[in-house]
Amino acid sequence: MEKADIAKFISILKKQVKTLHVPWLDELASRDKDPFKVLISCILSLRTKDKVTEEASARLFKLASTPAEMAKLSERDIERAIYPAGFYRVKAERIKALGREIGSKYHSRVPSKMEELLSLKGVGRKTANLVLTLGHDKPGICVDTHVHRITNRWGFVRTKTPKETEFALRVHLPKRYWKEINGLLVAFGQNICKPISPLCSRCDLDEYCEKAGVTKHR
Repeated sequence: MEKADIAKFISILKKQVKTLHVPWLDELASRDKDPFKVLISCILSLRTKDKVTEEASARLFKLASTPAEMAKLSERDIERAIYPAGFYRVKAERIKALGREIGSKYHSRVPSKMEELLSLKGVGRKTANLVLTLGHDKPGICVDTHVHRITNRWGFVRTKTPKETEFALRVHLPKRYWKEINGLLVAFGQNICKPISPLCSRCDLDEYCEKAGVTKHR
C-alpha cells in the first residue's frame, strides 16, 4: 500500500463500518463526552469483551460518575458493579485510586495533556489517547491490537509493537484521521479483519490490501 492511498482506504472503510457494530467507547462518547467516564470505561475494557464493558460501565456509573463519588465507593462495591470484567479486582483498586488521585491532584477534572494522563497510575498510551480523542476532542492516535494489526496488514506501516505503530502513524497518517482511526479499525477488526483467518471475502478493501502476515483467510 502506498502512503498516498490512505484517503481511498479510509473512504471505503467508513462506508463498510457503517454496516457494523459501533465500539462501546465510541458509542458512549457520541452521547456523553465525559473524560472521566471515557477513562473508566477504557480501564474496564482492557482484556474484556465490548458487551461486558458496556454493562459493567452502566452499573458502575449508576453508583458513581465523578472522581469524588468514585473515591467514596469501597473497592468491594466497585468489584460487584464491574464483575465479570477481566481482572475486576485489580481494576476496582485502580478505579478507586484514579478517583482519589484526580480529585485531589486535578480538582476532579481529568487532565487533557498526554504527560499528565500518563502520570496517572495504570494509564498507558492507549488509554491516554482515547481520553484525549473521545473525552477532550483533542488530536491523538489510539493504537490497540486492531489498529496495530490492520495498518500492518495493509502495508501502511511496518512495525513490531503498538507503540511503534502509533509513532509511525503520527508521521504518515494525515491529522484529519487521527481521532477516528481507532473507532473505525476496532469495528472493522472485530467484525471483518479478524486476528486469525480474516473475512477477506467480505472486505471491501480486499483487492487493495497487501495481506501482510496473513496465511489463511476466508
